[in-house]
Amino acid sequence: MTNQTFSRRKIMGLGGAGALAALPLPSFALSSGQAEGLVNSAVADINGVIQSGASVNSMIRSFKGIFDRYSDTSYVAAYALGNDGRSASNAQKSAFADAFGNYLADKYGRRFNEFAGGQIQLQGSRTVNSYIEVRTLAVLRNQSPFQVDFHVSDRPGRPVFFNLIIEGINMLLSERAEIGAMLDARGGNLDTLIRDLS
Repeated sequence: MTNQTFSRRKIMGLGGAGALAALPLPSFALSSGQAEGLVNSAVADINGVIQSGASVNSMIRSFKGIFDRYSDTSYVAAYALGNDGRSASNAQKSAFADAFGNYLADKYGRRFNEFAGGQIQLQGSRTVNSYIEVRTLAVLRNQSPFQVDFHVSDRPGRPVFFNLIIEGINMLLSERAEIGAMLDARGGNLDTLIRDLS
């Protein structure tokens, strides 16, 4: 077991708990060691940004780079758009993926920043269907420890995480609900949503 210093839509606002069923991810040759290595590297980079003393806006830009490097943001964006993506043009899908990447970096970058001064402990990994779940424990000051699990695959041809489960709260499911609500609030106008997320 290794430790990494890991300096919580609101954590409870992430919404939607439980396991994600039947993800359309291919079979892979990804090993547990590779998945754990990815998570350790991502945690180390996130911690470096948190401890940098940079402005919030600068940190958000850095978190965008971390998400681009370690996560499958195109998959998360497509999943979040859900059925609404079926009627979208390729140009709209691409623009949404770009805007959604910025949205994720801002939202989760601010969440990660609230972990400052804590520690994340790698607890191991297990194969679940067609991905590897890397289990970690977040230990923060003045709070009870809680589980943060990373779902890792090599769907785009390299190891990436495509989902986070924080205290049982599923990022993919919650972001689909969040984006759906945002679209509803804009009368289903995807272009307006893209503009507002950018």
